[in-house]
Amino acid sequence: MIAGYLIAIFVLLCLSAFFSGSETALTAASRARMHQLEKEGDKRARAVNRLLSNREDFIGAILLGNNLVNILASVLATSLFTYMFGAGGLALAVATGVMTITVLIFSEVMPKTYAISRPDSLALLVARPIGIVVSGASWIIQLIRFIVKMLLTLFGLAGPAVPVSAEQEIRGAIDLHALEGGVESGDRLRLVGALDLKDLTVEDVMIHRKNIQMLNADMDRRQLVMKALASPHTRLPLYRGEKEEIIGILHAKDLLRAALPMGGDLSKLDLDSILRKPWFVPETTQVKDQLDQFLSKGQHFALVVDEYGELQGMITLEDILEEIVGAIHDEHDVQIQGVRSQVDGSVNVDGWVPIRDLNRATGWVLPDEEAVTVAGLVIHEAQTIPEPGQSFVFHGYRFNILRRQRNQVTGVNISKVDAG
Repeated sequence: MIAGYLIAIFVLLCLSAFFSGSETALTAASRARMHQLEKEGDKRARAVNRLLSNREDFIGAILLGNNLVNILASVLATSLFTYMFGAGGLALAVATGVMTITVLIFSEVMPKTYAISRPDSLALLVARPIGIVVSGASWIIQLIRFIVKMLLTLFGLAGPAVPVSAEQEIRGAIDLHALEGGVESGDRLRLVGALDLKDLTVEDVMIHRKNIQMLNADMDRRQLVMKALASPHTRLPLYRGEKEEIIGILHAKDLLRAALPMGGDLSKLDLDSILRKPWFVPETTQVKDQLDQFLSKGQHFALVVDEYGELQGMITLEDILEEIVGAIHDEHDVQIQGVRSQVDGSVNVDGWVPIRDLNRATGWVLPDEEAVTVAGLVIHEAQTIPEPGQSFVFHGYRFNILRRQRNQVTGVNISKVDAG
């Protein structure tokens, strides 16, 4: 008789461990990996995805089975110890103590610890048996869900679930793995940079008009060709009269094709015949949309204008890609970033440097919601145009004004402020 009780209790504890481990494995399994395995034809992954698509049903079935076997095991244990020690408080106390320790160790902690260490493989193993349990107990689960819903409504606790967007899940996963050391800092910036594109406008990433290298279409042809060849850029805007009057875009390859047949005589070079039509885009265009337009039109260069049609800057395909992968340099680039590290840990920054570029270069978290450049941030926070020598502390950083030209802040020294 005692052997029968012990075998029955052992079987029930094994079932309890199965339910506990299954719950942990299924809830911790990677949905992305299961989706990929299902696409590859894995039937077990399909069973996992079927369960994950309706979490309430499979969690309800597991809790139902787990509680059922735990209670039954406790009843059998009480009966066994009553038989051994007689009716009374001693049997009840021994049964409670032994079953609490046994269930806690062998049916809860151990299977859940094992499951959390390899959730995907265990989820694939238990998906089909749990699916059978869910199907068999579906009517009980529905009844339990109805009772729970009624009670939550009665106490005013019912409400619609707040959905978590796919982007939030991806960002959370990236940050979590980066915190744990599974994703390197550079990889994190690239992954998050791709997600950030839809939150940026062309104005946030464009090259300001003051930093655009342009050529005057009325200058001597030989001088123009020499300046174009000396430029690190392949595409150069040409203006006539005022710099805002862009008449076309000069491509270095088009210039060479037209100039080579002329030998050394460039006076007859017809610029108008080789200029490409400028493409103007509004500064409010989303960067993601501009990237799509670049790809669809097969172009890499656009001029940015404001609502009045005034030239504000330019944007290239490379500028957008740099928001994802970081700075891209080739052998012709002039690698002047405007950010110079100092021996004391601070950095000297030119006022035109975008805040996003500074954050990428230093790992800082200066806000870029209200201003695009470092100078813009200083002016926004100070509510004035500061003079050289003035110092401000914003967002946990100290800004020492180094240079000012007319109404522009052109140089700032920035350092972190110690929390203490």
